[in-house]
Amino acid sequence: MKGFILSRRIEDFDADFVTRAEKIFPNDADYFKANLQCALPAISLVGETALTTAFANDQAANLSFAQQLFGIGRRGDILLAISTSGNSANVIYAAEVAKIIGVKVIALTGKSGGKLKNIADITICAPASETYKIQEFHLPIYHAICIAAENEFFGE
Repeated sequence: MKGFILSRRIEDFDADFVTRAEKIFPNDADYFKANLQCALPAISLVGETALTTAFANDQAANLSFAQQLFGIGRRGDILLAISTSGNSANVIYAAEVAKIIGVKVIALTGKSGGKLKNIADITICAPASETYKIQEFHLPIYHAICIAAENEFFGE
């Protein structure tokens, strides 16, 4: 939702927004141009605490990510599924629902890849078996993915 490394100035990517802002809110247009950044829509499924707990109370707790994906995922979206073992049921179910609705799945796992490696479109297996080491490897991998996506959408 915000810049990672590259500048994402609105005037460089969305001239129509700038024009509309200048027309509708001329006193705030410069402030918007100086501070808002072009973004890619992204949602953290773990951040939806109210939905997760409500769904877990009424349905199957291990389907809470799958339910969210079913509700908001659209063909052409991407799910970044992270599981150190590659066997987390809640992540696997979300990946399965993703595949059913046409969402691409990128998985970050540990060395074996677990069950997730057979579901994901792309699996990146950290070269470790211990959870803490896998998590340490995931950070630079995640950052590399962010840099690559930002370059693809906002690079010159």
